[in-house]
Amino acid sequence: MYLAILLQEGGGLMSYLPFLAMFLVIYLFMIRPQMKRQKNEKAFQSEIARGAKVITSSGIHGKIVELNDNDNTVVIETGAGKIKFERSAISMEMTNKMNAPKK
Repeated sequence: MYLAILLQEGGGLMSYLPFLAMFLVIYLFMIRPQMKRQKNEKAFQSEIARGAKVITSSGIHGKIVELNDNDNTVVIETGAGKIKFERSAISMEMTNKMNAPKK
């Protein structure tokens, strides 16, 4: 009886169905992958170690020479000298890619 009232033309649950479907699509294709990407980035940033060759988000290549856990920074040695960055500025590690066997 109540289901028939909700499914009546001009109101009820059927009028909200397109909005629910739209939210589901947005969640599956936008929100969920972004959360997964953030989780992977956070794990990567916590696992970086001294001596790793990295690239910052601004494109600077260098080697990590110092890690400061207190203020969440790293010191990277580049061709121009040593530069201090936030951990969040490191975008990828190149050590494994450089040491990988050629295919």
